[in-house]
Amino acid sequence: MNNSDLRASYVGVLSCPMEEANIHPFINLVGLLRQINPQLEVIAVRDELSSIDELKNKNGDLSISEIIYNPGPITSPSRISYYLMTQLRISIRLLLSPRSDLWIFYIDDGLILPMITTKLLRRRTLIVLGGSLEREVKLTGSKIGKIACVLVKMNLRLCNSIMVYSPRFITAWNLEPYRHKILIAHRHFLDFNTFTVTTPLSARPPLIGYIGRLSGEKGVQHFAQALPTILAGRPDLRALIGGDGALKESIEASLQEKGITARVDLPGWISHDNLPGYLNQLRLLVLPSYTEGLPNIMLEAMACGTSVLATPVGAIPDVIIDGKTGFIMENNSPECIAENVIRALNSPALDKIAEEGRRFVEENFTFEQVIERWKEVLEGL
Repeated sequence: MNNSDLRASYVGVLSCPMEEANIHPFINLVGLLRQINPQLEVIAVRDELSSIDELKNKNGDLSISEIIYNPGPITSPSRISYYLMTQLRISIRLLLSPRSDLWIFYIDDGLILPMITTKLLRRRTLIVLGGSLEREVKLTGSKIGKIACVLVKMNLRLCNSIMVYSPRFITAWNLEPYRHKILIAHRHFLDFNTFTVTTPLSARPPLIGYIGRLSGEKGVQHFAQALPTILAGRPDLRALIGGDGALKESIEASLQEKGITARVDLPGWISHDNLPGYLNQLRLLVLPSYTEGLPNIMLEAMACGTSVLATPVGAIPDVIIDGKTGFIMENNSPECIAENVIRALNSPALDKIAEEGRRFVEENFTFEQVIERWKEVLEGL
């Protein structure tokens, strides 16, 4: 499909059921796709606590179908039936919107009925993988997650193309059988007027933190367990754990048990609008994840001149070079986290490393670069 064909045809983008954390990345994806092809239609699936008002406000003339996903507690026996019912609702929307020649599945989590529907309509399909559902399920043991993993594998066989952020994922996510379908591109770009340095690192309070979903695969529980050791040697140091999720209550209980509640801020979910302000308070952002794709929060922190300490998972090693653009820790055990937080804070080159990290994202994550790569990908389909 050449560029003129691409702009003349319709492209559809379908989201997986999204929580609040997924909304802004999805809005970014829609924004860059509209720059390439104005003939765009969107099916956005979200939970009842999230909002796509920003997407609607920015794209008043865009065809947007909204589906509310409210499966109830993760232990609910009706969750599987609701999961399939939501897929049926998506499939009906696809049947009622048959214009698009290409459907992009944004972070597919087993949307098998919509995939079959697009195949029956003889539409091409591209799955954008943002993480490894299989690895997350191994950590959580979720029954519905295990079912979803089977469905994802079926979709990977049925789709025309698969997009991942880095060649690292082909091996890491067991994608070798689909290598012939795989395209490399990311949808990450930053607004450097919003995510910028407003407070120099040297002028910030002694504050470290984690910002993200409070769930097991993120390793945030190990960060909380490491805090007594980290804080013990630095009476001036404070910590922040920003976010919401299944581990919120257990983390609060752990902090209280260790007697450090007064030194740890728990602001809850941080909106995207408020994120630059929080990042400009931190000297170090800690991302102790078991599994990742290419985390937005890492790039946003680096753009704000905040050093990042992370585990070497996903595409993180493509961005963070230890001691140059950030810090890498070998694993996410509490002992390893504590040792590396102390190493980073004591580094005489901390300011320089933060500056190198900021320069790296400014040179590699512009809107223009992402647009050009996606044009190449879509024109080649």
